[in-house]
Order: sequence, then structure tokens, then C-alpha cells
Amino acid sequence: MPTPANQTPEPADFGPRFAALLVDWALCLLAGSFYADPRVVAWPPVLVLVVLNGVLVGLFGQTPGMALARLRCVSFADGGAIGVARGLLRGLLLVLLIPAVIQDADRRGLHDRAAGSIVLKRPRPAA
Repeated sequence: MPTPANQTPEPADFGPRFAALLVDWALCLLAGSFYADPRVVAWPPVLVLVVLNGVLVGLFGQTPGMALARLRCVSFADGGAIGVARGLLRGLLLVLLIPAVIQDADRRGLHDRAAGSIVLKRPRPAA
């Protein structure tokens, strides 16, 4: 993820992360509704959210909600992609919600710590 020399990526705040999760959850509800009514059968949207996070975050570093909120999830160690396995772990812990709410000084939730990831703000392009 290239950044201008005068800008260093900084951890994302809770607000944009939560907004991104809401967008992703809405998409998962929509996708899950093709299988079953989410008001009756609750697991399809949850499964879609785990898979969405596993594949998209694991390979590309962001979900559609993260892209809209200008966020990127990368490896804490090297700033690269975290891979599908770690993305799935992150997604599984994300659906439990509590690990995502408990954050450290770097604004990494327990799900990020377990997956070795960090969510960063994407810098605005230079004008």
C-alpha cells in the first residue's frame, strides 16, 4: 500500500470501522436472504459475513464497506495481505462482536490481534 512520503498510515477510528461493518452487514443480509428469510433463519447472513471477510480481507485487504469508509486491513507485521485463513479467523471472531469492541492502544480489536492484522485509514489522494 504505497503512501506519500509525508503521510504514514494511521489506525482507523471506531466510527468508520463500525460504519463499514454496517454496510457489510446490510450486504450480507441481502445475500443471505436469497437462501432464507433472515428474520426466520439467522445463520446465512452470518456465514456470508465470515466468508466475505475471509476472502476479501484476506486477499484484497478490504470489504465493500471498508472501501466506502476508506479503510484497509493489512498484516500488522509487514503491511501486506493477511491471507484467507487469517481472514476467516478474523471474520469468525468479528461475528462474536465482543472481540471487535475490545481494542488496544493501536485500536486493534482482539479479532485483529488474533489474526495479526490492523485496520488503517487510507490516505486521501494528493490534489
